[in-house]
Amino acid sequence: MSAEAADREAATSSRPCTPPQTSWFEFLLEESLLEKHLRKPCPDPAPVQLIVQFLEQASKPSVNEQNQVQPPPDNKRNRILKLLALKVAAHLKWDLDILEKSLSVPVLNMLLNELLCISKVPPGTKHVDMDLATLPPTTAMAILLYNRWAIRTIVQSSFPVKQAKPGPPQLSVMNQMQQEKELTENILKVLKEQASDSILVLEAALKLNKDLYVHTMRTLDLLAVEPGMVNGETESSTAGLKIRTEEMQCQVCYDLGAAYFQQGSTNSAVYENAREKFFRTKELIAEIGSLSLHCTIDEKRLAGYCQACDVLVPSSDSTSQQLTPYSQVHICLRSGNYQDVVKIFIEDNLTFSLPIQFRQSVLRELFQKAQQGNEALDEISFKVCACNTVRDILEGRAISVQFNQLFLRPNKEKIDFLLEVCSRSINLEKASDCLKGNMAAFLKNVCLGLEDLQYVFMISSHELFITLLKDEERKLLVDQMRKRSPRVNLCIKPVTSFYDIPASASVNIGQLEHQLILSVDPWRIRQILIELHGMTSERQFWTVSNKWEVPSVYSGVILGIKDNLTRDLVYILMAKGLHCSTVKDFSHAKQLFAACLELVTEFSPKLRQVMLNEMLLLDIHTHEAGTGQSGERPPSDLISRVRGYLEMRLPDIPLRQVIAEECVAFMLNWRENEYLTLQVPTFLLQNNPYVKLGQLLAATCKELPGPKESRRTAKDLWEVVVQICSVSSQHKRGNDGRVSLIKQRESTLGIMYRSELLSFIKKLREPLVLTIILSLFVKLHNVREDIVNDITAEHISIWPSSIPNLQSVDFEAVAITVKELVRYALSINPNTHSWLIIQADIYFATNQYSAALHYYLQAGAVCSDFFNKAVPPDVYTDQVIKRMIKCCSLLNCHTQVAILCQFLREIDYKTAFKSLQEQNSHDAMDSYYDYIWDVTILEYLTYLHHKRGETDKRQIAIKAIGQTELNASNPEEVLQLAAQRRKKKFLQAMAKLYF
Repeated sequence: MSAEAADREAATSSRPCTPPQTSWFEFLLEESLLEKHLRKPCPDPAPVQLIVQFLEQASKPSVNEQNQVQPPPDNKRNRILKLLALKVAAHLKWDLDILEKSLSVPVLNMLLNELLCISKVPPGTKHVDMDLATLPPTTAMAILLYNRWAIRTIVQSSFPVKQAKPGPPQLSVMNQMQQEKELTENILKVLKEQASDSILVLEAALKLNKDLYVHTMRTLDLLAVEPGMVNGETESSTAGLKIRTEEMQCQVCYDLGAAYFQQGSTNSAVYENAREKFFRTKELIAEIGSLSLHCTIDEKRLAGYCQACDVLVPSSDSTSQQLTPYSQVHICLRSGNYQDVVKIFIEDNLTFSLPIQFRQSVLRELFQKAQQGNEALDEISFKVCACNTVRDILEGRAISVQFNQLFLRPNKEKIDFLLEVCSRSINLEKASDCLKGNMAAFLKNVCLGLEDLQYVFMISSHELFITLLKDEERKLLVDQMRKRSPRVNLCIKPVTSFYDIPASASVNIGQLEHQLILSVDPWRIRQILIELHGMTSERQFWTVSNKWEVPSVYSGVILGIKDNLTRDLVYILMAKGLHCSTVKDFSHAKQLFAACLELVTEFSPKLRQVMLNEMLLLDIHTHEAGTGQSGERPPSDLISRVRGYLEMRLPDIPLRQVIAEECVAFMLNWRENEYLTLQVPTFLLQNNPYVKLGQLLAATCKELPGPKESRRTAKDLWEVVVQICSVSSQHKRGNDGRVSLIKQRESTLGIMYRSELLSFIKKLREPLVLTIILSLFVKLHNVREDIVNDITAEHISIWPSSIPNLQSVDFEAVAITVKELVRYALSINPNTHSWLIIQADIYFATNQYSAALHYYLQAGAVCSDFFNKAVPPDVYTDQVIKRMIKCCSLLNCHTQVAILCQFLREIDYKTAFKSLQEQNSHDAMDSYYDYIWDVTILEYLTYLHHKRGETDKRQIAIKAIGQTELNASNPEEVLQLAAQRRKKKFLQAMAKLYF
């Protein structure tokens, strides 16, 4: 590189990455930073947006001096803009899937026409008249790309498009959309006129036996610089991005197959061509395998096309046994053999091979033919509908409206067929309990829906019914049918006198109450309560189960409802919903709350707001237990509802404290600090202690990176927590006349009780918030005068160093709180080193030295990939190392003490020598010598063993000294590497010992 070029490169690289007051395309144009922008992980704007911007600017019409609109000028700026658009497409490797998804038809048409122009395709020449084999590779590939896009666009335009919901009417936007629509229709008209030519071009491409090349950013740059020179290079085999013959043929075959398949709707003979192309595509995909970089085929869609072709054009050598169920159904429908369709559907109820959507489409086709006057298909429509209904209930779906309509007038033939389908659709020996339960419930519901008891008897006496339903269920069904028609003696199994004895009212009530306890279906609960209130008006059925608990703030309002049935229903729905929410059965909880909301909306605005609040809490729990665990942010609607709840000022609405807690915790967990610090209304701060606490925590998080003197909110938060942890004192005179001081554990001086604060903190998951709270309580713990061993924590310096009235703080409660908070924080994330250090310090302060070592080692392991990397010095500070040394010393592991003394910034020889002098050591002693890298300590060991006459151990120490990497003459980096290797092995050995 020349000196001038180097200077230009340095000047360019030193410029800012984002230009002031300049649009992106102009910036990229002027600064030549397109390639640098595209190399970003997530470029903004995206590449396809750049294509649109470049082409829009290049195609802007000009206005002459007479204010007449002229075509876009062919000047240098517009040529560069078009070139930039082509370069972005080249960056995307001319992937039509990406380009079609993001670019409109007019924009993509303009882009590909520019590609044809720059690839030297003569304007006005028909592509079908050009011999692809003699053209330069990049020219042939440009023609293929254009014609592939042409037939793909035609195929895509034949699919139904879901209309977007219109927004507020804006004249300029509507005009622009109309213009784009008209332009798209004009382009499609031209493409459809040239469709046969495009297909011939692509068929010719399949005969090529050479690799093709497509333009890259480099070849486009060369074209811009030396058009004549590049022509030769473009024709050579080294220019552009290589597209292998198999990859090109695979893409062309797939696109041709889709085009032929689309034409088959008007000319069924063309389906044979589509079948040939799709199966050739499958063969080419198998040949290419995972090596393909540029051939992207939707294999699921291809499989669907192949399956459809098998149905429409079955191969001549296929036998009926080899045909797929799809093909069999299609052949039966074309030949009018509808009874075989019914047989196929019954067999499919056992295998579940046909998708339910396909079965429904067959039913719709039969319905349409029946409505057009073919009365013979009425019976077939019912039979197919019955088969589909049985398939639905086996898979747990609801019964369709069509079945209910066709079964409005049942007869013996219909019921016989329905029972036949049910019997042949389930293998009782292999079927799961779920399938059996679904079938039993269906048969029971059919019985309950029939008015003619003769038909009920046909079902209830059937072998399948008797097998699936238990005796108790059959008896209950008998009782229900008797209530409907008391004079008819209905039997569901071989008649005995016992089944004719009517059950007493008390037995019926007991059975219904049992069902009421077990049911979580709102509709069923309502039906049971209606039946119970019809039997007796003396009972309060909300008291049936002592497990039904409603918060006291709600129960007064609910039990004040005058209508007994409504009162019972509201109470039970809410109690069951709260229970389901507690056991994390959120789907049933939502159903129960929704039913309760619908009920109370009719008569009580107060209870309506209560239910809206409970549903908000349920949605928070649902998100936190679901997608929230993977870090997905909650929807904006949920955040808005939480804000709405916090700002609610409706009088006389009973409120549960836990909802306010959860809402503030929710805002903190999802880092809505801006709202909590700046947008929260003043009256909320005065009336809601949780909002006040949340605001202080959020503000402290925001101010944390700032200078210490700016952390005013940290001081306010400190004062609030100190007040919560303070105790109020009372003086009491005893019998002997002396005055004694009584302390109350729960202070009434703060904005909330300590237990409430702890409960609130245990709803938080945001690491920074938990770290701040932990450091606050650790600092409060350390403030006491009689403290011996301080606990360390991150950000501990932001808190005040003293408290004016130490006697007022309940330090015993503070110590308990610190332990609980650390335990909770580690349950949220056990790999946060600062929390592990706090836990270790707690154990150290309480003389549990083995446990302390466990957590000190764990803290180092989690931030060093189990000591394979160096432990950061801010984790293993001198204080931490000294505490580890003391732990080892008190555990009589004196060799470990000596080794740890080397970890200090200044090696503590005094402690190391003193520990090595101890002969009552509980560690492995000389087996640890390989972990010592300080020669002075090793020389002392040699002297010590010589003095004691311990020859073997002296030899081990001498061997350790003799290692070449410990030679004092070695470069500093060699000595450091030797030390780091021994640190790693020693800490890993310690971890295995204490973990």
